[in-house]
Amino acid sequence: MRTKKGIVTSAKMTGTVTVTVHAFVFHPIYKKRFRRSKKFLADTNGQDVHEGDLVVITECRPISKRKCFKVTEVVEQAPRVSDIKEEATLEKAVHREKIAPVIEKKEEKKEDEKAEETSASAKATVDKKEEKEVKEEKETEEKVEEPKESDSASDEATLDKEDSPDAK
Repeated sequence: MRTKKGIVTSAKMTGTVTVTVHAFVFHPIYKKRFRRSKKFLADTNGQDVHEGDLVVITECRPISKRKCFKVTEVVEQAPRVSDIKEEATLEKAVHREKIAPVIEKKEEKKEDEKAEETSASAKATVDKKEEKEVKEEKETEEKVEEPKESDSASDEATLDKEDSPDAK
């Protein structure tokens, strides 16, 4: 019986995997070694085999048109997606920042919110007072400017009377 060692390239079929076997072949003319790959369909025999696993397949009777091998053993398992996620969460847990207990933070937040509310209300009252003062200043400036305009108008009228030939 022939046995081959290869990597599982596809595990999308039920009960069947595609195994790629790489072999180095020596070229007769160029005297150079190169890699030749061939894909075989193999029966999983109920084993848990996923893409990227290194497996040993053994020849058997034809199971279907293209399937003449069975997976006899899994030499090396590729890392699973769930394993990678677990490693990532472990990494986060190991390298996390030290944080004070949550209870204290909640109390501090409540105190901060109260302080912000009181400061915000104080700011609002100060802003309102400032607005009133600014309005009052503008109104007083307008009142002061109005008489000046009337005074200057009367001054101009008197100047016009003095300059006129009738006045002399």
